[in-house]
Amino acid sequence: MASKLELSALVDRVVEGDREAFASIYDELAPMVFGVVKRVLRDPAMSEEVTQEVFVEIWSSIAKFDPDRASLSTWTVTIARRRAVDRVRREQSQRNRIEALAAQDDRNEEVGVDDEVVATAEAQRVRLAVAGLPDDQREVIQLAFIDGCAHGAIADRLNLPLGTVKGRVRGGLRRLRAELGSSGMEVER
Repeated sequence: MASKLELSALVDRVVEGDREAFASIYDELAPMVFGVVKRVLRDPAMSEEVTQEVFVEIWSSIAKFDPDRASLSTWTVTIARRRAVDRVRREQSQRNRIEALAAQDDRNEEVGVDDEVVATAEAQRVRLAVAGLPDDQREVIQLAFIDGCAHGAIADRLNLPLGTVKGRVRGGLRRLRAELGSSGMEVER
């Protein structure tokens, strides 16, 4: 195991774009990251993918690493856990969508044309209401509810504090409720 001083020197080199230093960090931390991710996902192949994503994120955000706040391994484990949990949520969200589509297909056999027209009109109202949101709120609503990203992942992606992301989501949902609630439609998470 490399010492804290050795890892710190490697981080400084990686910030400068040194790929060999990054390879050394990878060799040092990859087994630990894979283990953390695999404990969450339980699927070795998916764990390998997420481990790769973690190191891509580390490479692209190493300049944000602050050794006064955490050690490199702690920072890396935090990223790994977050990525693994995001993958679990994304996979669950995808399963839910597939199940909903399958259920919708079953219902569509029983649904009349007038029901489809109403559903299409409601979807159009929602799209217009989302489009009418301020850019900052529309962006976080899109990422959270359409792309299925967790608030922490949105904060990282947009380089914003987590509280700001949550506030924008709340504000956007309030606006959508006000806009869509007038016809009895409810916006839920």
